[in-house]
Amino acid sequence: MEGVDLRMLNIGWFSTGRGEGSQGLLNFVQQRLIETGADARISFAFSNRERGEAGGSDEYFSLVDGFGIPLVTHSSAKFRKEIGDRFSAHREEFDQQVMDKLTGREADICVLAGYMLIVGGKMCRQYPLLNLHPALPDGPIGTWREVVWKLIENRAAKTGAMVHLATEEVDRGPVVSHVSVPITGPGFDRHWESLKGQDLEVIKKTEGEDFALFQAIRREQYRREPYLLFETLRAVSQGEIKVSGGQVLDASGAPLSASMPNGLCLDRQIAQAIAETLIEDPAKKEG
Repeated sequence: MEGVDLRMLNIGWFSTGRGEGSQGLLNFVQQRLIETGADARISFAFSNRERGEAGGSDEYFSLVDGFGIPLVTHSSAKFRKEIGDRFSAHREEFDQQVMDKLTGREADICVLAGYMLIVGGKMCRQYPLLNLHPALPDGPIGTWREVVWKLIENRAAKTGAMVHLATEEVDRGPVVSHVSVPITGPGFDRHWESLKGQDLEVIKKTEGEDFALFQAIRREQYRREPYLLFETLRAVSQGEIKVSGGQVLDASGAPLSASMPNGLCLDRQIAQAIAETLIEDPAKKEG
């Protein structure tokens, strides 16, 4: 792909689809693709659950069907029962079965959006898989819960989210893009003050995720993650960044890390998109 590739970008969407978060992310990105007229489309959705396996995923499948997106499924739960062994010992075998099912499906780029399995090396090499991680490139690894607690423990001044290329090293593939947000100042300082003189381990046990500071940090992350994913896909569709051969490249074909070690910063685009959304729907200003 030389320069800006103006053809339609085909996106493969990988999600277990187990809850409202998965539905919300798909709905957001699909609606934005339509509203903005982006040169991109979701060409298929894959889930490691089958129809009828769980209520949450069935609701997700209904959303996929409603958008007219072809759905491909392969049950990891059934696979586990068949092998009668630890799933991790047979991860490559399951991935191969998935790849066999996806043969012939068009995908220039793929997204891991609430896909609850770790992807093995062969599949990472087969598909350019983008993973959304709820921390900055130099931030904590782990689940979003672990990330938020680590930010509090470190008395962090900012957080954000990043999109990176999935590799065998979890949460540490080449960075594609990021968005940052301060977690100090108005709306945060009083929560940080409430932490003074307290034992964080005690707070974890007594208040847990209801702790006001925990909630405030997660709210700012969660708000920006769908925008980050969409703006990253749009940047790929417009040729600003490319993913090829396990590398993230800039528009000239040079490694993006050489000019942007933390990937493409999308703070401005996302702030503008959020502002436009609030103008279009004043009710969203509440809460």
